[in-house]
Amino acid sequence: MRWPGTILREAGILSMNQRNADFIMLNNARRLYPLVDDKLKTKELAKRAGIAVPALYGVIRTEHAINELDALLGEHKSFVVKPAHGSGGNGILVITDRRQGRFVKASGSMISRDELGHHISNILSGMFSLGGMPDQAMIEYCVQFDPIFEDVAFQGVPDIRTIVFRGVPVASMVRLPTRASDGKANLHQGAVGAGIDMASGQTQSGVCQNARVSTHPDTGAALAGIGIPGWETLLLLAARCYDLAALGYLGVDVVLDREFGPLVLELNARPGLSIQLANRRGLLPALKAIEGMESIPTAADERVALGLDLLAGSATS
Repeated sequence: MRWPGTILREAGILSMNQRNADFIMLNNARRLYPLVDDKLKTKELAKRAGIAVPALYGVIRTEHAINELDALLGEHKSFVVKPAHGSGGNGILVITDRRQGRFVKASGSMISRDELGHHISNILSGMFSLGGMPDQAMIEYCVQFDPIFEDVAFQGVPDIRTIVFRGVPVASMVRLPTRASDGKANLHQGAVGAGIDMASGQTQSGVCQNARVSTHPDTGAALAGIGIPGWETLLLLAARCYDLAALGYLGVDVVLDREFGPLVLELNARPGLSIQLANRRGLLPALKAIEGMESIPTAADERVALGLDLLAGSATS
């Protein structure tokens, strides 16, 4: 009898325990975590490096400052509220419009000014932050996503997650909002993850709630066959993000804005493993190959080429 664990190892599947012990602990120095766990610091690092990020409208740091929200927003009708130290999409509120003093969420439902203020208060209290520590509420530009994803996203903004190991991109997927995820692109909240062929930038079938899917659960549109524009540029952007924080095992989240192009949303020192299900491919072969190399190129474009060569080799072996 072949045990399930043996089958998964043979398929090159990276387990959570192995991810934590062999890749995160060994490659991500704890002192560097604040650079990605604090989204304000990440945004500043990216801007210094010339990497585009969603514009920051303002930061609310105290309960009293919630009263100044209207002045902070000015004429902006759409915006995103997020905890500076949040994780997994928790606490993120996407507002797409303002109507007669009320705010329209990405899902289409409406909330009052008091409800919005209460949500911000919860962010400040640490309800959504790592470790439950007091937090800050960021108010930033609401991405207007590229129409390429219109048929496979439900009332929210899709993003592209890429796993980067020692500066080398090894796997990508596009995360697509659903009704169940309330317009958020987070798989554990019910979004769809569609794999991306690294060589071509073409989407493949995917996963939703740990089940294989070939169509979007709300729109019915096929997930596979979407060619992501500027794919080589996106891989280069992901590779460059390694240089921002020097975390060896990193998740890079990028959105495609119809006006501003690729924007880095955030970096993640503990990216999840569902990307393997979305791509029907384990991460271990590529990770082990990179781990065994004596040297890795310093230039981001050379690291992208290395990743593509590794994946091409594993596909033909």
